[in-house]
Amino acid sequence: MLVLNREQVRDLVPMPDAIELMKTAFAELSAGRTVSPLRTVVSLPGREGDTLFMPAYVPAMDALGLKTVSVFRRNPQRGLPVIHAIVGLVDPETGQPLAIMDGTYLTALRTGAVSGAAADLLARPDSRVLTAIGAGAQGVTQIVAVCAIRPIERVIAVDVHQGALARLRETMEREWPEIAARLETTTDTAAAVRAADVICTATTSSSPVFRDEDVRPGAHISAVGAYTPEMQELPAETVARATVVVDAIEAALAEAGDLIVPLETGLVTRDHFAHELGMVASGTAPGRTSDDEVTLFKSVGNAVQDVVVAKRAVERARERGIGTEIDLA
Repeated sequence: MLVLNREQVRDLVPMPDAIELMKTAFAELSAGRTVSPLRTVVSLPGREGDTLFMPAYVPAMDALGLKTVSVFRRNPQRGLPVIHAIVGLVDPETGQPLAIMDGTYLTALRTGAVSGAAADLLARPDSRVLTAIGAGAQGVTQIVAVCAIRPIERVIAVDVHQGALARLRETMEREWPEIAARLETTTDTAAAVRAADVICTATTSSSPVFRDEDVRPGAHISAVGAYTPEMQELPAETVARATVVVDAIEAALAEAGDLIVPLETGLVTRDHFAHELGMVASGTAPGRTSDDEVTLFKSVGNAVQDVVVAKRAVERARERGIGTEIDLA
């Protein structure tokens, strides 16, 4: 069995490749050609943590596996990341364990990549200002992904914690210096949102992180942080007036407080959430139809993302002789 660490995964699957993988994976998902049961969440409320178990099979890419991801919100007080994860692949021919790898970076990579894919399909081609709300690991890859597919001249990172903003800047300067040169950091969410052509949210907030009136006409929003019915990053009014695209309708309406709140309060009907990213990617549903339209992509995450990225990493690792082989027997 092959073992890959964070740096190896990062080197094997660059962001532009991951973005194209997301388009393929979600087109397969929307066409009903994948298997990805709703994830199982084990909550530890006394420890402010959740562990999620997410299996998937994508026959078109021969990708079968499972991700285990933990989100423990007290971890920064311990000097640890909020998110830890591992991804395991299984050989779909024999059922043998094929590989295991760091899933923490892979989670950030594929989550950024799906926002990149959504922005590529929904954001105005002339988008030049990106505002990223939430300066954790997910925020970093949101920025990298959007910068990979739009001519972004100004990146504004927003967080309520100055320490998180400092860590994000350090990461960008070390790993993506060409983006760091365009980076601004602030705690002023309203001003950052008012300036934005593209807005990415990657927080675990239980209340909206910006005001609807600050979103200007023609903006695109990718919201990837809130993943339970109790979490809500987006104003219900923004969801109601936007053209909404989701990663998977069933999962989003079961798990996304951002969508459940406006639905339950009567601001929208279920028909408001009829389009999936895979439909837009395959051309079976429209994307943006006007320059003034506000578009919104809401993702709660799907394990098809993880297994296709993991499979690509393993294929390239085998080609290049990268990784560590272990014998479980």
